[in-house]
Amino acid sequence: MQNISDKEIQKMLKKFFGYNSFKGDQLKVIKSLLKGKDCFVIMPTGGGKSLCYQLPALLTEGTAIIISPLIALMKNQVDAIRNFGTELGIAHFMNSSLSKSEIKLVKDDLMAGKTKLLYVAPETLTKEENVEFFRDINISFFAIDEAHCISEWGHDFRPEYRRIRAIIDIIDKKVPLIALTATATPKVQSDIQKNLHIEKADLYVSSFNRANLYYEVREKTKDIDKEIVKFVKQHSNKSGIIYCLSRKKVEELAEFLQANKIKALPYHAGLDSHTRVDHQDAFLMENCDVIVATIAFGMGIDKPDVRFVIHYDMPKSLEGYYQETGRAGRDDGEGLCVAFYDIKDLYKLEKFSTKKSVAEQEIVKQLIAETASYAESTNCRRKHLLHYFGETYEQDNCQSCDICLHPKPKMNASEQVQMAIEVIQTVKEQFQDTHIIDILTGNKSTSVVKFKHNKLKMFGEGEEYDEKFWGSVIRAAIFEELIYKDIENYGLLKVTPKGEKFMDNPYAINVQKPDKKEADEDEEMPDDVLINKGDAIDKALFALLKDLRKTISQKENLPPFVIFQDPSLEDMCIQYPTSIDEMTNISGVGVGKAQKYGKPFADLIKKYVDDNEIERPQDYIVKSVVKKSAIKVFIIQSIDRKLSFEDIAIAKGLEIDELLTEIETIVASGTKLDINYYIEENIEPYHQDEILEYFAEAETDCCEACLRELGEDEYTIEEIRIMRIKYMSDVGN
Repeated sequence: MQNISDKEIQKMLKKFFGYNSFKGDQLKVIKSLLKGKDCFVIMPTGGGKSLCYQLPALLTEGTAIIISPLIALMKNQVDAIRNFGTELGIAHFMNSSLSKSEIKLVKDDLMAGKTKLLYVAPETLTKEENVEFFRDINISFFAIDEAHCISEWGHDFRPEYRRIRAIIDIIDKKVPLIALTATATPKVQSDIQKNLHIEKADLYVSSFNRANLYYEVREKTKDIDKEIVKFVKQHSNKSGIIYCLSRKKVEELAEFLQANKIKALPYHAGLDSHTRVDHQDAFLMENCDVIVATIAFGMGIDKPDVRFVIHYDMPKSLEGYYQETGRAGRDDGEGLCVAFYDIKDLYKLEKFSTKKSVAEQEIVKQLIAETASYAESTNCRRKHLLHYFGETYEQDNCQSCDICLHPKPKMNASEQVQMAIEVIQTVKEQFQDTHIIDILTGNKSTSVVKFKHNKLKMFGEGEEYDEKFWGSVIRAAIFEELIYKDIENYGLLKVTPKGEKFMDNPYAINVQKPDKKEADEDEEMPDDVLINKGDAIDKALFALLKDLRKTISQKENLPPFVIFQDPSLEDMCIQYPTSIDEMTNISGVGVGKAQKYGKPFADLIKKYVDDNEIERPQDYIVKSVVKKSAIKVFIIQSIDRKLSFEDIAIAKGLEIDELLTEIETIVASGTKLDINYYIEENIEPYHQDEILEYFAEAETDCCEACLRELGEDEYTIEEIRIMRIKYMSDVGN
């Protein structure tokens, strides 16, 4: 390799890239690579990883081969390099998107020595014909971008990455190698180094702290779409990315934002390549403010002024979360990172892994547990993230996360930490945190009973606190390095030497003060109490709407819930619909329901609004879009064809209870469905009559109440739900 002075490197930096100085460890990495040494670079998004191999490639003889996972990333980087030079042949990419003639052109430039950087996908590298070709050209070094893809513990594991080292050895094992990633926990770092045989490489780890980013986690409610519209409008004319886990949700949310006059476009792998490029370019050229995307979007997208990143769903790993939030504020300006959290989303992700090997399932389980821990944490978000990547954040208050800016009351949990450590030691450090918490709270889980830990003296000693509180105690102990999760052994909790000293000389450890225990779920609530709605509900209007519903139900000789269910009335008290058209925007009200029952309700609301001089919140009235849900259409068509519910569920990858929820939504919105064919085959006539009779006389449509009334030994919740669907469809639609 070449020995080039710092002054000459600085000169080339200015010439090729227009920069006057390097960032962070860039210069050290470049000098190391120029000396022919292997390098391992861990540098957060926006830290300038690409320059670490681009500049050395331009300064050395031969061609640098850059292995990259994404075609879009390759194209962007090749275009950027070509803009710096005068020769188009200075940079090329080889992947499945090229024609035979285009591949020939690339190979001709390589043989002629014109090409300094060649970007290839791992699949391209490993093709036998390409291996033979690469052996005949002068290679300066190999660069492996997104190196976390090598590790099964990484957030984007790709099996083909594990073969890279073997292929490089066949081509030319003497040339140096540089591996780069923006996210890597200590475990992932070790895995990458072992797989690539670069344990002795020069290691450059930059701080993971992005000081300009604000982190916030919000509870995911049924009003999430409205919350997002409000948030985006509060940050109008700013660029943002919204990440969703499913393509379907990407399409729906993008359409929803468009209906609310927000310039938004969808992006996911299911769109054709032309559309993806168009939408990406629209975002880069500021013809679109918001991209709603799956994780297929963002890697290598160099847009420095993204001002917010919203996670509609929490990703399965903190590495994925960190990398995606890292796309905000790359110019060191404002970057708002808001995640919506519902533990059920993570359970679904865990469920998807059941077809994998046991080892892979355990890895997924651990990654998901870490994500849940972050979302539910009562400690500084920044401190939590950095700790995950093996970095200590010394400040007590980062002043830039929801927890630090809006702290909740704390308590000294020194005694509780001691209790947790004692339990861990008692069970010989052979169990995960969930098992330890079950012992402390007195929960006779299958695992606890199996190992007879319900007989322990400490079983139930911490029952005055719930599992959420004990989770925060264990996380606090991990932060204090009193205990640690042994990742190599499925996340078993182990006590550190520091933890053993703590037992002899305890000191104050603060955690969030637990909320008072909630009222028993079985305890009856007064009818006029609206749960989890806060002050958003107009209670006076709600009472009037209930009275109107009762009047209509008596006139029609129907139970009140058949007219409109309570959640629909509650939504009317927030949105104040005053026309049939506006009624169709209400939760659980389709066109059929609105036309059949909507007018008297709309008239009452209009009079109420006028009489009380209520100013409807027009700025944030969220417009609904017609749900072009393929799954709902499929269900309706399948029922028309008299397919069994089991077959319908299998066809769409649903559980039966999930299918019933979809059917309930369809019927509640005013669509009539004939499910008699399924009922006749699956529910006894006697049961049919009893359940229908119950709902004809009931004041509530609660299935659980029906089950208690009719008897849990004889009836199932499933058949009650099915009969309720029939009743609602027959008499209400």
